[in-house]
Amino acid sequence: MDPEQLLPDSLLERLRGRAAEYDEQNRFFTEDLEELSAAGYLLLFVPESDGGAGLGLEAAARCQRRLATAAPATALAINMHLVWTGVARVLADRGDMSLDFVLQEAAAGEIFAFGNSEAGNDSVLFDSLTEATPLRDGSYSFKGPKIFTSLSPAWTRLGIFGKDAAARDGEGELVHGFIRRDTAGYRILEDWNTLGMRASQSNTTVLEGALVPQERIFRKLPVGPNADPLIFAIFACFETLLAAVYTGIGERALVLAVEAAKRRTSFKNRGRSLAQDPDIRWKVAEAALAMDALYPQLSVVARDVDTLADHGSQWFPKLVGVKLRATETARTVVDLAIRISGGSSYFRGSELERLYRDVLAGMFHPSDDESAHNTVANAWLGPLEDRGSTGH
Repeated sequence: MDPEQLLPDSLLERLRGRAAEYDEQNRFFTEDLEELSAAGYLLLFVPESDGGAGLGLEAAARCQRRLATAAPATALAINMHLVWTGVARVLADRGDMSLDFVLQEAAAGEIFAFGNSEAGNDSVLFDSLTEATPLRDGSYSFKGPKIFTSLSPAWTRLGIFGKDAAARDGEGELVHGFIRRDTAGYRILEDWNTLGMRASQSNTTVLEGALVPQERIFRKLPVGPNADPLIFAIFACFETLLAAVYTGIGERALVLAVEAAKRRTSFKNRGRSLAQDPDIRWKVAEAALAMDALYPQLSVVARDVDTLADHGSQWFPKLVGVKLRATETARTVVDLAIRISGGSSYFRGSELERLYRDVLAGMFHPSDDESAHNTVANAWLGPLEDRGSTGH
């Protein structure tokens, strides 16, 4: 399905028209969510037989890239719902139906969000600071804060995980499950007041004994890296869809830069357009060349997930690589666009001013710069040796 069918120009312009107001007021994108839901956009991964679009990751990434050209914060928050529905689709494609209920409930109108991130936890999915305490009936009680919980005002299903420290003979076990909006034992803090991506309302969620019944516990994994398909599916969808959003930001910045170059004139060159200025032309070309490298990488990585390509130990380097390149390239392109556009882009209310703040959030999403380089180095060079065994 062409992204323009799900996101026609008329809808895209309405979303773009509200983005500045959401940002200025630090307000959730309620109207955007209503329109996108009505258009079936939250059902990108849901099978056509259940009323969804039945898309794979490559097509969904194209849609998110297009959405981000209009409303980056809206796209980023919608990503969290799409990550869970995408994970369910990626698992199902590999014969694992453990999250089929996610697709079924999404088809019924439920909105999923991601409640995994924890302050100070640089192990990401391979360990947790949240306590997961098993109860006699097979349910678990979860205690601990979760940060960057996008869609905080709207989610109806929140994916969480924590550690049962006593399990597996004291080695610990990571327990994954979902809570509902009406689950007791959690609080959402009103603490989202950030430099950019303000409409996402990614508030902190504090779990205070939130109970997940046995039937909603969908994975129990050992602490540390492991080859469970769930880990691959989360990384594949999270990194690729993030890359799509930031690619969309870079794409929009380039368009704005070209418009500015054609619009602005040079007094010293007798009113000629800056599109005729060699330095400005070089900057536009530099931005365009940078963006040209992103589109095929994003498309190929997402397509390889869809087609079950076997990259073995190189899969995670490919996934963190596309995320890191997209976020860093987009930041460079936005910076170039601002230099091309001149001082007007420095004022509040300028679209480039907002994009400049929004694009900075890319450095905070997993995998960050250090983690990505470590992942790639390990894939090519092997893990670091234990210094104690070498005598150093």
